[in-house]
Amino acid sequence: MTHDIHEQDPISPPQARGADARRWWVLVVIALAQLMVVLDATIVNIALPSAQTALGFSDGSRQWVVTAYALAFGSLLLFGGRLADLLGRKVVFLTGVVGFAASSALAGAAQSFDVLIIGRTLQGLFGALLAPAALALLNATFTDVKERARAFGVYGAIAGAGGGIGLLLGGVLTEHLSWRWTLYVNVVFAVLAIIGGSSLLRGGRPAHRPRLDIPGTILASGGLFGLVYGFSNAERHHWSSPLTWGFLCAAGLLLVGFTAWQRVTRHPLLPLRVLADRNRAASFIVVAVCGAGLFGVFLFLTYYLQMALGFSPVRTGLAFLPMIGVLMVTAQMSTIVLVPRFGPKYIVPAGAVIAAIGMSRLTGLELSSTYAADVLPCLIVIGFGIGLVVPPATSLATTGLLPEDTGVGSATVNTMQQIGGAVGTALLNTLAASSATNYLKGRRPTPTALAQAQLHSYATAYWWSAGIFVFGAVVSLLLYRTGRVQQARTTSS
Repeated sequence: MTHDIHEQDPISPPQARGADARRWWVLVVIALAQLMVVLDATIVNIALPSAQTALGFSDGSRQWVVTAYALAFGSLLLFGGRLADLLGRKVVFLTGVVGFAASSALAGAAQSFDVLIIGRTLQGLFGALLAPAALALLNATFTDVKERARAFGVYGAIAGAGGGIGLLLGGVLTEHLSWRWTLYVNVVFAVLAIIGGSSLLRGGRPAHRPRLDIPGTILASGGLFGLVYGFSNAERHHWSSPLTWGFLCAAGLLLVGFTAWQRVTRHPLLPLRVLADRNRAASFIVVAVCGAGLFGVFLFLTYYLQMALGFSPVRTGLAFLPMIGVLMVTAQMSTIVLVPRFGPKYIVPAGAVIAAIGMSRLTGLELSSTYAADVLPCLIVIGFGIGLVVPPATSLATTGLLPEDTGVGSATVNTMQQIGGAVGTALLNTLAASSATNYLKGRRPTPTALAQAQLHSYATAYWWSAGIFVFGAVVSLLLYRTGRVQQARTTSS
């Protein structure tokens, strides 16, 4: 069986063998595009109060600025990944980058709430094209074991640290320019990615094009939409609300129907062979678990730093930099040295346990705590743990995929990250709010009592986040195979 060489190796063939430096420039392009998508989940959060003042929308509507992006992105990822397999990774990647930039400019220039929401929805749509194509390109470009380890170390570090980078960049842009620049900044990233991608990437239509599974696309997109929307409603309403359990039940039914359809259709959207490998299945679960657990750091620690310690948005973002630095260094160590030597079965669970320990230590924070003595050590430990988990899991989730499955396989990684984030946000917010309410029962709502209730709610979220990471450790210990991973090439001849 033969495949289009352009689709197998996204770098121009004459340079692919003789100039490895071009591969690393491809990584820069992919990293820029992926950073754009990842940080957009948090960069707008800090700008929301300013945007609300400028456009005059209500507190009840504010959540839609975040939810509109998450709904479009999460529900269309599998479709976007399959389009990359169908039309070619380069075409879908560049379409996603151009569309993301245009929709970011539209949202940034919005003079009304409706236009802002349309822009955010389009960002999610084009992000769903961009993200899986980027990971598929990375998977096809770096087939050498050592190069692949380094490349996925960088990619995994961006996936793990993107939320913190978004907080920092959002704070800087909002404080020194305008909330609109939290959206306009994507145009800068996109222009660089378009220039680099157009000149470095190659790839026409694949020689063997899968047919688009339209019923499967409808079932999967509907199920994922219901899942994200249901959990988003749990944040704003309650688990007993029909808008919560109704959408979650509908999502469950649609996803069960999707799975059944994938078993019988000749051209499945998500071939079940993608999920059959034990290491890959473990990686998908670990990616989702980390997506859920990380919100305990970025969300509630942001609240603590600003409300309890009085940090500005910029200083809050800077506070996460040590964690991001440790994560990036550990990402390289885990993908280049540890996992190739010892395999993932013990390295990934160890990282999850270390992250859980760091998270549990955050439960001891008080109003009198300090950043240097109490927060910083926890962030360093968490960053070290995440660096042992996310980059190897991301790499293993795409290792050994058939060429015709790289797009949808990469989309599954992104989908698990997105679903994990949605579940984590809803679950931790609900648990934290219930904890604060229970703490105040029988107490006078004095300023001190209210502050302590907030601290109590944060601690509850940290404990649950630690528990989520422990769950990830157990799952990865049980599912990952013992021994080194055989790094299969993703091309075939």
